Amino acid sequence: MRSLRTGLSLAALFTGAALLFAAPAAHAADTPLRDLAAAKGKVIGTAVTGSKLTGTYGAVAGAQFSSLTPGNAMKWETVEPTQGSFNWSEADQIVAFAQAHNQQVRGHTLVWHSQNPSWLTNGTWTSAQLGSLLQNHISTEVGRYKGEITAWDVVNEPFNEDGTYRSTLWYNGLGANYIAQALTWAHAADPAAKLYINDYNVEGVNAKSTALYNLVKSLKAQGVPVDGVGLQAHLILGQVPATLQQNIQRFADLGVDVAITELDVRMALPADAAELAQQKADFKSVVAACVAVTRCVNVTAWGFTDSDSWVPGTFPGYGAATPYDENYAPKPAYYGIAEALGGTTTTPPPTGACSAAYGVSSQWNTGFTGQVTISCSGASLSSWKATWTYGAGQQITQAWNAACTQSGAAVSCANASYNGSVPDGGSVTFGFNASWTESNPVPVVTLG
Repeated sequence: MRSLRTGLSLAALFTGAALLFAAPAAHAADTPLRDLAAAKGKVIGTAVTGSKLTGTYGAVAGAQFSSLTPGNAMKWETVEPTQGSFNWSEADQIVAFAQAHNQQVRGHTLVWHSQNPSWLTNGTWTSAQLGSLLQNHISTEVGRYKGEITAWDVVNEPFNEDGTYRSTLWYNGLGANYIAQALTWAHAADPAAKLYINDYNVEGVNAKSTALYNLVKSLKAQGVPVDGVGLQAHLILGQVPATLQQNIQRFADLGVDVAITELDVRMALPADAAELAQQKADFKSVVAACVAVTRCVNVTAWGFTDSDSWVPGTFPGYGAATPYDENYAPKPAYYGIAEALGGTTTTPPPTGACSAAYGVSSQWNTGFTGQVTISCSGASLSSWKATWTYGAGQQITQAWNAACTQSGAAVSCANASYNGSVPDGGSVTFGFNASWTESNPVPVVTLG
C-alpha cells in the first residue's frame, strides 16, 4: 500500500502549501529559472530532500525548477532496506510535490555500487540469484512509478577513470552485460520513461567519457533501449572542461539525449567575492554549453541551497557549491544560470558590502509602522531593490520613499526616483504601514 500517496488529495495539500509560501522575495521580480529554461526548450532541475519540501525550501523548489531529482529517496538502501520490505514514503512525497507543481521527476538511481542495503552487499549470490534480485528491484521500482517519472538514471557510475569497468557487485556477478539487462528491464517496466547511463568526470572528452561513448554506441547498435547519458558535473571551482560542449555534442550525434544531472561547483571555504564570481562564470559556462546543443535537455543542480549540499560532509574544507546560500538567498551563481538561459538580471553588490536593516518603529493591535535602512560600506548603489518574505500574514498598506508591491507573503520595494543612490559609507531609509494579526516576526531583508 502506498503509505504517503493519496492521489489528488496529497497533490492538493502541496498546492495549498505552496500558496502559503510565495517564491522567496530575494529575487521575486526575476523571471523564474524554469520559465527561462522553457523558453530555450530546456528543463532546469534540482535534487531535493523530501522532508524539507515546506516553507522557503519548498517555495524555491516549486517556483524555480521544472524538474526534481530525489537525492536519496529512490536509492536501493532507502526503498528496500530489508529484503522484500519496501519503504516508498519519501519518494512518494517528492513525486506528489512535483505533480502539484507541474514538474518532471528524474528517478535516481536503480543500479549503483553505493548506498545498497547490507543484506544485498553482504549476501552470497549466484549469478542467477543476483540477476533475479536486480530484475525484481528494477521492475518493482520503475513499475510503481510508471507514467510518473520522465527519466531514470538506470545505471550509475559504471566506469573507472581509465575507462575500464568498475569492479562492483553487479559487474563481478553479472559481467558487463548487466548494463544492457538493466536498461531492458527498466524499459519493460515503463516503456515511456527515458533511460540514462550516468557518471562523473565524463563532462569533457577523456578516457572515461570515451568509454561511455563507446558503450552507448554499442548498445544503440544492439537495439538496447538507452535514451540518454547523464554527465554529473560535480565540479571544482574554475575547472569546467574546455571540451564540455564538444563532448555533449558527440553524444547527441549518437542519437541520444544528454543531461547535466548533478551540477555543483565546490570551493575552498570561506567563500570570498572572487570565488563567488568564478562560480557564477562556471555555472554560466555549463548551462550555456547545454543551451548550445539541441539534444541537451536538462540541467539539474545537486541541491539548490548550501544548507542541503553533500559537499562539506564529503570534501572537508570545501563547500558553498550551490546557487543559493544557506538562507535561500541567490548567490552570483544563480544569476549565472539565469543569464545562460537568456535572462537579464542585476547581480547584487558584493556580499556584505551593502545591507538592509528592517525595523518596527511603532505597533498597535491591528497594524504597525516599519522602516528599512539600506547602508553601504565598500560599495555604492545607483539603484536598489529590497525584498523579503513575511511569515505571519502581514500586509503592507502604504509606503513612502519607495515603491512597494506584495504578492502573497513576498514583498518587493524599489527605490523612489530621488533616493536610488546610496554612496559608499552612506544610507537611505524608506518606511511603510502594514496590517498584522496575532504575531509580527521580523523578516530577513535581501538586496537585489
